Amino acid sequence: MAKDKPTQADLDAIASQLGRTPRDVHAIAYRCPCGKPAVVETPPRLSDGTPFPTFYYATCPKLTGAISTLETTGMMAEMEGRLSTDPEIAGQYQAAHEDYLAARAALGMDVPEVDGITAGGMPTRVKCLHSLVAHSLGAGPGVNPFGDEALAALPKWWEGEPCA
Repeated sequence: MAKDKPTQADLDAIASQLGRTPRDVHAIAYRCPCGKPAVVETPPRLSDGTPFPTFYYATCPKLTGAISTLETTGMMAEMEGRLSTDPEIAGQYQAAHEDYLAARAALGMDVPEVDGITAGGMPTRVKCLHSLVAHSLGAGPGVNPFGDEALAALPKWWEGEPCA
């Protein structure tokens, strides 16, 4: 998927979305249909030296609110249960983990503290739909099966007022 370098307008929108100054935004990985940033890419080491494994980070408050609501439905437990009973989905989830690692590694930063660590529980657990949906939006459909499932279950969060 094409990524955009953040403009000052993007950074201002993200600050409004988060209620704070965004940290080390590398790229806009996904924009809401309203045009505002919704998912950013963040390097694995922040400028202050902090290791940061969450490469795809959802910033749109309407998106994150919808995901938070979805997390209350038991979807994560159902997904995690399928990891031990469905080898095909487990393999797809492992491939999503590897895709996440490869995308982050493409930045060319060696950060030993986060080697092998992705987000959302990948590849053996499902613990954060925010991370999985952000991965699906940033990487595109067909990469993260659980992110895609959660995304399909969300309402059209972008309808109405813009995200920032």
